[in-house]
Amino acid sequence: MARQKGIIKIKGTVDDLTFYQSEDGHMVRKKTSIDKNRIATDPAFIRTRENGTEFGSFAKSGKLLRDAVHPMMITAKDSRVVARLSQQMAKIKNLDPTSTRGNRNVGVAIALAPAKLMLKGFNFNVNAVLNSTLFKPYAVNTGTGVVTINGLKPIDDLAFLQGATHVSIKSGWARVNFVTGAFDLKLSNTVNLPINGTSTNITLTPAAVPTGTGTDVFLIQIEFFQIINGIQYTLKNGSFNALSIIEVV
Repeated sequence: MARQKGIIKIKGTVDDLTFYQSEDGHMVRKKTSIDKNRIATDPAFIRTRENGTEFGSFAKSGKLLRDAVHPMMITAKDSRVVARLSQQMAKIKNLDPTSTRGNRNVGVAIALAPAKLMLKGFNFNVNAVLNSTLFKPYAVNTGTGVVTINGLKPIDDLAFLQGATHVSIKSGWARVNFVTGAFDLKLSNTVNLPINGTSTNITLTPAAVPTGTGTDVFLIQIEFFQIINGIQYTLKNGSFNALSIIEVV
């Protein structure tokens, strides 16, 4: 596809060219001449149909995970998180060792350790990657969901925005069933600290164990605030808040 340049931007279809606007700007692409019915029935397009089926499957898995952690994503995400997570789900789908081509899916693949490892470390906001935001080791007990960070000194152990005066840290424990589409998320307590040199041992305990069966996904979220007249306000609409998957079992 090509990018439109110039003062006047066109939207719509002219001859065999389609003009549209995306996150990358005003774009243009050539209109396909292949009939949809042919793609759906012609044996020559069997691979296209298989790819389309698998695309729908891993895209659905990405949406399922986003829905599961939505309460945390509200204040910590970037504009491309949908596409980035779909790409990761596509890689995970490829690890499905039993399904036929066109039917490979995340629900089967995620049972494997390499697939879990692919999901671990995913950052929902590339503008605030956890390992570049938090410089203190953390630990998660996958049996209880408790996350601990010992001896955190915010002024030394966090990369914070200029003007930030406080930070809030919490964790989440999501149980996501990529086969049935069921999920449950339990949030921990929130620890709110002034950004200074005081050392604090942080313990984040989920409210309960998530219900159901599926894949357990553990997350840490870091949010920055500025206090004005006793009220803490989110900085830059949360665009530099971190949210990352720290473990998958």
